[in-house]
Amino acid sequence: MENNGKKGNAFTNHPLVQAIGTQKIVVVMVILLLSLLFSAMSPAFRQYSTVISIFDYSYYISFMAIGVTFPLITGGVDLSIGTGMVSAALIGGYFVTYQGVSAPVGMLITLGVGLLLGCLNAFLAAKLELPPFIATLGSMMVARGIGSIITGGMAVAWPPASDPLGKFRSIFKVSMGGVNIPVGFILVLISVVLMSTVLNKTKPGRYIIALGSNKEAARLSGINVVKWQSLAYIISGLFTGLAGIAYAATFQTIAPGTGAGLELDAIAGAIIGGTSMNGGYGTITGTLLGVFVMSLLKTGLPFIGLQPNWQQIVTGIVLLVAVFVDVLKNAKRS
Repeated sequence: MENNGKKGNAFTNHPLVQAIGTQKIVVVMVILLLSLLFSAMSPAFRQYSTVISIFDYSYYISFMAIGVTFPLITGGVDLSIGTGMVSAALIGGYFVTYQGVSAPVGMLITLGVGLLLGCLNAFLAAKLELPPFIATLGSMMVARGIGSIITGGMAVAWPPASDPLGKFRSIFKVSMGGVNIPVGFILVLISVVLMSTVLNKTKPGRYIIALGSNKEAARLSGINVVKWQSLAYIISGLFTGLAGIAYAATFQTIAPGTGAGLELDAIAGAIIGGTSMNGGYGTITGTLLGVFVMSLLKTGLPFIGLQPNWQQIVTGIVLLVAVFVDVLKNAKRS
């Protein structure tokens, strides 16, 4: 029989599957299976409060993951986003709590700290051409130190929702009739649509993808590699600041020196969603789906009795599987 030059099978060649993407469909199935598994093993998981917990966790991880997708597509990485997010929230909260600035100004400071971190990473990785792993590892340590110095090593508590200065928390969660509503997901969806458009429909997005596909070929074709690689890290820094605001809205107290490891959840979400570690490919919608896998694992595993150490093992295995699948896909393409 003729296959008309098509590779794959009936499932992967289906027009709907090709339009959505095989990996996205698989990730959606994983989300459904995990939800069914946790629901079957723990009746407590089926409570509405669990849904709120999943969304609370997904906000700041989603923003970090959306941002880090861009450096990953260039073939780089940003390890500073976890510590940077906490440091940004810590510094913004310090100015609100101890310096008397308004909450909106504190949010702008938080956003600005993330943006400055992105600019630092852009200078180190794009301008100085340091290996992104080393460059962002160093900036992660810098961010952690600056956060501790500015706050004097003190934990910071942003104003509670009952305080007029704490009204910013309603951006992500509002209470109506005693029921919490996760309105922050609307902001996440807006960010996904916006950054999907930037990545797929604009010149900067196409150039960022071109860098990841073949940086030298992009350079020879006249693309300003430093400019567009810098933009990828600046976008990551901007979303680190947004994640800092979401983090401050989720937790009552922020401690200096924390946040290390949270970047792995965001990076894992992007990779699970289909972003290639080798660069050249990634989607923002896929990243969001990958984040929900991570959110389900973080929220659901305690319900089935797994202790934190085992949760880390399971999360690490999921990341390794996602990377292995990426390696297989890259080998198949070559």
